[in-house]
Amino acid sequence: MKMNKKKIQSLLILTAFMFSLFSSAQSASEILEKMDEVMYASKDQKSVTTIVLTDRNGKTRERKAITMQKGRHMRLTRFTAPASQAGIGFLSLPGEVMYVYLPAFKKERRIATHVKNQNFAGTDFTYEDMEAKPYSEKYIPELKETLSDQYVLVLKPKPGIRSDYAWLVLYVDRNNFYMKRVEYFNRAGIKAKELVSTFEQKQGYWTPVVMEMTDLRKQHKTRMIMTEISFDNNFSDEEFTVRKLKQ
Repeated sequence: MKMNKKKIQSLLILTAFMFSLFSSAQSASEILEKMDEVMYASKDQKSVTTIVLTDRNGKTRERKAITMQKGRHMRLTRFTAPASQAGIGFLSLPGEVMYVYLPAFKKERRIATHVKNQNFAGTDFTYEDMEAKPYSEKYIPELKETLSDQYVLVLKPKPGIRSDYAWLVLYVDRNNFYMKRVEYFNRAGIKAKELVSTFEQKQGYWTPVVMEMTDLRKQHKTRMIMTEISFDNNFSDEEFTVRKLKQ
């Protein structure tokens, strides 16, 4: 049975369209995986973090913290100053296991999945934002746009991943594949927060040196400035335990 010319043309257009969708999906996945490779390139890292909180009136408060990371799924952050905040800590482990430690109560608390949207210690970063887990493990990416200097991806949570965000818009540097900006959209489809990052190459690794999260509704900002950054310190897993969190 012969197909007429119109049907053949329609079939070719449909085939080209499906191929385009498939190619875009593949490209989006590759971009996201490359970004994760850049962000988790070192075996481990440690930094001193200055945290500046700014409210809608421009009033600022400053805190200090130590952050340690090992591999792709272990991270520990502990405040060191001021005295009223010193000792407050956050621990992220594989399997979406997270703990917070509050010295005033002298007890750790495991973060339940349904409260991952709560902010950590007055910052604009939620427990979900601070979780040590590659983006490619959490989200299904779609390539929205390719600009001269960056890729624009739309990320939606994978099935089974509980998230307070309906989707994210992620801007990735085209040359070095580091994360430049993230826009967070809530379940109502409204842009709720925005994260802008500045990366520098240190000791052969691209690493964030400034990260600023803005809560658009509250008009509140958290600026994290990373200094004294070191890589490949040969941290043991013992450094990322509840016992260490409480010390």
